[in-house]
Amino acid sequence: MTAWYDSNIILIQSTFVGLLTALSLQVPIRFGVFSFAGVGCYGIGAYTTAIIVIRLGWPAPLAMGAGMLLAAVTGYLLALVLSRLGGLYLGMATIAFDLIVTVVVANGGELTGGPSGLFGAISDVGTVHVALTSLVVVVLLALSERGRFGRRVEAVREDPELAAAMGVEVRHYRQLAFVISALLGACAGGFNVLLRTTIAPTDIGFSLVTLALTMIIVGGSRSWAGAFIGAVIFTWLPSVLEFSGQWQKVIYGVIVALAAIWVPGGLLGVITDAYRSWQRSRRAGGSSDVGPGDGDRGTVSPRAEGTPA
Repeated sequence: MTAWYDSNIILIQSTFVGLLTALSLQVPIRFGVFSFAGVGCYGIGAYTTAIIVIRLGWPAPLAMGAGMLLAAVTGYLLALVLSRLGGLYLGMATIAFDLIVTVVVANGGELTGGPSGLFGAISDVGTVHVALTSLVVVVLLALSERGRFGRRVEAVREDPELAAAMGVEVRHYRQLAFVISALLGACAGGFNVLLRTTIAPTDIGFSLVTLALTMIIVGGSRSWAGAFIGAVIFTWLPSVLEFSGQWQKVIYGVIVALAAIWVPGGLLGVITDAYRSWQRSRRAGGSSDVGPGDGDRGTVSPRAEGTPA
C-alpha cells in the first residue's frame, strides 16, 4: 500500500486539486449562475501565493489566505459588474475574465515571471493538507445542499422570478455564488503552486476551463459528489490510457462525448436513479410478501356476525 501511495502521490494530490477546481464551477451552476470565473480566480490564487512566498517569504498559509482574499474581492466585484448578464452571455463574459487573467500574468514581467512563470514556491504543504481542506469543503457544501438554504438555492436555480416573489434575495445568492467560486478556485490554485512549486500562464488557460467543466458534466453538476466523481475519473484517466499512445486524446474525447450524450445527468444521476429504483423495488417486494391467509386477516365472515349456523 505504501509503495502504491508513493508511486501515485502526484495523481492523488492532483485529484484533490481537481476536485476543488471542479467545485469552483459546480457551485455557481448549482446556484443557477453560468459562470467560469472560478478558473480565473484559480490563477489569481496561484500567482498571489507564489509571489508572496517567493518574493516576500511569507508562510504558506498566510500567502494562500491573501490569494483567496484577493480572489474573493475580485469575485464580488465581478458579480456586481456582470449582475445584468445571464446564461450564455454570462458564461462568455466569465471566460473573457479568465483569458484576461492569463494575458495579465503572461505580460507581468518580473513580478509574474512572464511567459515562463514562477519557480521555487517551496513550502511544507503536502497531501494531508490538501486532503483535509477538501474534506472540510465537501462537508460544508454537503450541508449547504440540505435544509432551508438548499431549498432556496434550488428555487433560485429553477425559477428566479418565483423565488424573488417568495421573498428570496436572488441577487444576494448570485453574489454569494461568485464569492464561493472565487474562494474555491483560489484555494485550488494556491495548493497547486505550493505542491508543484511552480506556476505558468499555460496552467490557467482555457484548457483548465475545459477540464473542470468536463469533470462536472460527466460526474454530475447538481452536487459536490458529481464533481468528486469527475475529478477522480479525469485525473486518473490519462494514466489509464497511456497504452493507447497517440490515440489517447481521441479515446479521451470519445469517452467525454458518449458520456455527454448518453448520461446527460452525469454518472451521479445514474447512480442516484439506480439507488431509487432499487429502493422502490425493495418496498414493492416487501409489501407483496404476504403470508397465506394474511389477506383475510381482520375480515369478518357472515357467520361471525351472528348468522345462525
